[in-house]
Amino acid sequence: MNNLFVLALLACCFVLGCVAKAPEPVPIEIAYRAVDYLGDVKPILDKRCVVCHSCYNSPCQLKMSSYEGLDRGSSKKKIYNATRLKTMDPTRLFVDAESTQEWRKKDFFSVTENSAKVGFNNSIMLQLLSHKMKNPKSVGDYFAESDDQSCVETGAELGKYLKEHPNQGMPFGFPPLKQQEFETIALWLSQGAKGPNPTEQEKFVTPQTPDASAIERWEAFLNTPDAKHAMTARYLYEHLFLAHLDFKTGSNDFFELVRSKSGPGEPIQLIATVRPYDDPGVEKFYYRLRKIHSTIVHKTHMVFPMDDTQLQRFEELFILPEWLQTPHLVDYDPAVSANPFRSFEQIPPRSRYQFLLDNAQYTIMTFIRGPVCRGQVALNVIHDQFWVMFLDPDHDLSVKYPGFLKQQSDNLRTPNANGSNFGNFNIFKNEYRKAADRFAAAQQAYTASHNYNGLDYDAIWKGRRAEDTPLLTVYRHFDSASVHKGLLGGLPETMWVIDYPLFERIYYALVAGFDVYGTLSHQLATRLYMDTLRLEGESLFLNFMPQSQRKTMLDKWYTGVKEKHIHYFPAEMPSGIDFKTAEPKREFIETLVAKYVRPDIGTEFDKANYVGSGEDHPQLPDQYLTKADYLQGFRAISKPGTAFFKAITDNHFNLAYVRIRLPEEEDFVFTIVVNRWHDNVAFPFSEDKTFEHEKDQANFIRGFVGSYPNSFVDLHVDDIPDFFEGIASFNGSEDDILRMRKYVVNRANDDFWEIYDWFQQRFKEDQPVHSGLFDLNRYYYRAQ
Repeated sequence: MNNLFVLALLACCFVLGCVAKAPEPVPIEIAYRAVDYLGDVKPILDKRCVVCHSCYNSPCQLKMSSYEGLDRGSSKKKIYNATRLKTMDPTRLFVDAESTQEWRKKDFFSVTENSAKVGFNNSIMLQLLSHKMKNPKSVGDYFAESDDQSCVETGAELGKYLKEHPNQGMPFGFPPLKQQEFETIALWLSQGAKGPNPTEQEKFVTPQTPDASAIERWEAFLNTPDAKHAMTARYLYEHLFLAHLDFKTGSNDFFELVRSKSGPGEPIQLIATVRPYDDPGVEKFYYRLRKIHSTIVHKTHMVFPMDDTQLQRFEELFILPEWLQTPHLVDYDPAVSANPFRSFEQIPPRSRYQFLLDNAQYTIMTFIRGPVCRGQVALNVIHDQFWVMFLDPDHDLSVKYPGFLKQQSDNLRTPNANGSNFGNFNIFKNEYRKAADRFAAAQQAYTASHNYNGLDYDAIWKGRRAEDTPLLTVYRHFDSASVHKGLLGGLPETMWVIDYPLFERIYYALVAGFDVYGTLSHQLATRLYMDTLRLEGESLFLNFMPQSQRKTMLDKWYTGVKEKHIHYFPAEMPSGIDFKTAEPKREFIETLVAKYVRPDIGTEFDKANYVGSGEDHPQLPDQYLTKADYLQGFRAISKPGTAFFKAITDNHFNLAYVRIRLPEEEDFVFTIVVNRWHDNVAFPFSEDKTFEHEKDQANFIRGFVGSYPNSFVDLHVDDIPDFFEGIASFNGSEDDILRMRKYVVNRANDDFWEIYDWFQQRFKEDQPVHSGLFDLNRYYYRAQ
């Protein structure tokens, strides 16, 4: 008995000894000035905290881009969970709860709460900031999106975390705050971490006068009660629910379109649904415009113009034309609402397609930057660089003959029709791929039957206005991506042609119907379906190529993939183009740009990266005296297989922002975009087996590309010859590494924040409407 007592006592002592001790509260110097959240605190948070804590990929779901997000606090629940078997309750800020108390019931906990005595503060936020001030050096590797042990809720958990990770205070893996910044935050926290007062908050969320007038006009249009306006508004809402709407009044504010139980002029009573086409759950609802008062971050900043010109355009597209059926309301039966070819079949396909074409870059952008901030599900299905063009409405048979769409509507269903709990067994049935295959085969046969002589340049949409985007470049940056007007980079391996059925399904499968809180099965089903959509876009492009070369080109794009896994349905028709060269892909795009695309759109090939027919990448120049010499340097190191990009194959180095300091001119900024060569992108797993690094290539793009820089590079103009030579001759030796390290800004550099601030400010100056804060979660992980 005595032995048992001793053992129990020892065990108890052992457990107690292992329990981590909470850090000592941080002493606060008493001050008699009040710290203002909007004027004093928010500017610091925006510059140093929001750069990692925003969107779905915020560590611990701590969103610091607004006071509401900071007050909500953190959660231990992961939004990105590749093993989730049950749908997670959504936790969208400003949507799924209306108060901090409601968030507490959803297992969010405070990071600003203080329980220490007067003169001290033990909030999690200040403890982490203070620890960094005492341990300023960043050491080792930092993966903000995967290092989840920082989601501490108690002082004991925090103590254990800091004991195990002494160099992981906040900011995570970057230099600490300046002393004055730290003292401001500390004093604010000690004063109760108060947000805007009611007067400030009201001003903060209330539209300015010009915007209020625009809201009145738009809400009147969107809530016009007749069926034609109501179904038009529904179509617009389902396509614009992610948009940051710009009324172009000069206010510099943006708005979002929401559904509300309350009408215009009343406070918005938000209707929270997982998807924009879900049943609102009330008989009467209204479309409302709500001001966005969170700090704008670039990765979710998808701007859509909503001025009077746009209103007139919507009237032209949707209200003035005669519809295919007498306009009528459609209910929210999931089997119908998830399929836009059924729910909107009364609206002329030409109107729907032209809306998408008018806003092509925005619509593609929602797939690239929409509901998935961390885009591995949608993005390992595409190549690192490709060009996109669109079928002209006059040549799109689904537009010319709407009966074909109606006939095929069941085959045009997307996996989101099953909701977020897509059954595991359903994945193996491949129901939606089979349906898509049936549509692809029918479409190709239908196309061939109506185009006996094939498709020519006239079948590609040329744009109707200078601001249109008939040609787009998509870049994948491993787990993020970006889309750009025009043709950037060199000639890509693949190109897509998108028609109306493909465009609408890309949007509904990957944007409107995608649930980031859904199960593994839902996410995998979406990924597998995107394979079908990608192949469809590639197949439509191949219809323009010589018939004898189509299969050869496709086989090259799918190197290593067995034919049974390639669901390609060739159109039995020739090309309508009489090609003159042995490079039909190059000839096609060069002729299209030179002779067919509207000149005022300004499409031209990338002088730094594109190598035309009969040309080759030059050697580095012997000296740098003129702009032509520098351009030659860029063209030389954009060659596939250039030494540095062939050797540095880390997927965490794909995007670098470069500043060149010029003595008498404005500093020059460009982005290094690293494109990894894939033999194919046909499978969601084992991507590393498809790489062929001998063909990796960098593009050098003027300005800013992407939202997640992996590195900053800071050069003086006199450094360029050495920098270019270092890239061209890199062999991985210690000397070569040190040579490049002179220019690449490491996350541990003492002046890191000053360098970041310069890039962020320059982005704002260059793109005042479309800029937002960059995200530093994916900055190169190693601190040195």
